[in-house]
Amino acid sequence: MSQQKNDFDVIVIGAGPAGYVAATRATQLGLKTACIDNWDSKKSTPCLGGNYVNGGCISAVALLESAKLFHLANHGLADHGISADNIKADIPKMQKRKEAIVALLNQQVEQIFIDNKVKTIKAHAQLINPNRVEIIPFSDNLPKVITADKIILAAGSSPVELKFAPIDNEFIIDVQKALNLQSVPKTLGIIGAGAIGIELAGIWNKLGTKVVLLEAQESFMTMADQEISDEAFKLYCKQGMDIRLGARVISTNIEQNQVNVEYEDKQGRHQCFFEKLVVASGRKPNTETLIAASADLLLDEEGFVHVDENCCSTLPGVYAIGDLTLSGPMLAHKGIEEGIFVAELIAGQQSPINYHTIPNVIYTDPEIAWVGQTEQDLLAIGENIKTSNFPFSSTSRSQIKGTTSGMVKMIMQADTEVILGVHIIGFLASELIAEAVLAMEFSATAEDLARTIHAHPTLSEAIHESALSLSGRSLHISV
Repeated sequence: MSQQKNDFDVIVIGAGPAGYVAATRATQLGLKTACIDNWDSKKSTPCLGGNYVNGGCISAVALLESAKLFHLANHGLADHGISADNIKADIPKMQKRKEAIVALLNQQVEQIFIDNKVKTIKAHAQLINPNRVEIIPFSDNLPKVITADKIILAAGSSPVELKFAPIDNEFIIDVQKALNLQSVPKTLGIIGAGAIGIELAGIWNKLGTKVVLLEAQESFMTMADQEISDEAFKLYCKQGMDIRLGARVISTNIEQNQVNVEYEDKQGRHQCFFEKLVVASGRKPNTETLIAASADLLLDEEGFVHVDENCCSTLPGVYAIGDLTLSGPMLAHKGIEEGIFVAELIAGQQSPINYHTIPNVIYTDPEIAWVGQTEQDLLAIGENIKTSNFPFSSTSRSQIKGTTSGMVKMIMQADTEVILGVHIIGFLASELIAEAVLAMEFSATAEDLARTIHAHPTLSEAIHESALSLSGRSLHISV
């Protein structure tokens, strides 16, 4: 008796960066592919791109650009000999610009799917077994089952909820709501001073809000190099952000149209009031309803999918990528690379991912970006290292641009001179880090970078000078 053919070669659950790239690459390799997405939108057509496009990083970066221009118009234009009066921030118009960018990206992903013949299914999906997925389409709400030879789980993540700060999205709000506010709050409290919290703080601080960040950890940005995080703390506080470390929130209450927050630190208990309170205390994988109990797929205690070095779960033929796994940071480009990798693996190709050269970026002003290991981690394992710092204030392009804050820090292995980490805080750090990523991908030494000609004047000269500094040859800073 012949086995019944499955509906698809590949089913991808989730159309965020990891999912839509996996589906696109799979079809490029000749695999019949469906991508299921359940982004909650009022639109009748699929709203592709996941949280990253529709309610996360893209929205944050778009709003930050508007906020930076507003701040520059009020505080920086005079230095250029430009006068402007009665400058106001039209928040609804800023939001419309952001929404237009999101809509355009939605359309781009949709068109990519059309061009590559990816079958788009707008539905809730649940893995039933290694080749069966139950879907409940938005169109008719009638459950049905579709099958595939291989299944890729790419359902992404969602914000962590806090019992002591229940979200009502009026006074206590989530990150998505914080990115959709139609007016500037006078006061804004943010629980969590990680990447998401500090990015939100940067936006509303520049638009005139008094922002207070309550961070439970005693140290600021522990994921970054300590020297960079110390510099960031100084710069953000100087900009007017009130960052309170070791501040553990105990309770929240709504009183007279304000949020009363009680928190505890080393000095004791404190009380503060905010017009709005944002919960930005991390993210969790979207596996709660993704996998049926009958599937018997192994998750850890936090809901992350167990995968091997090939992103394969404990079920044969079922893969998990992006925010669903702990095989790297929760970053869009990490998920994208895993999507490409798994699609090619299914098609018989294999090009392993180098998780050691994944760049990390925090979209603040100035930006923070790094690749490789931190100084504190390298010292902890006893590595023989040498470090250098070069301030952007010593580059002529930064002086011209008026973006002299920050620095480039480079770490090399002292004996081999191989670059082990590059850490940047400064204007366009997210763009500059690409050179360091490429250098480390090819196991370059600091001398290789030092001998690479950089255009003058440019911001990238700070990377060049940092490499030169490792051998005491920096040319554009007085020692």
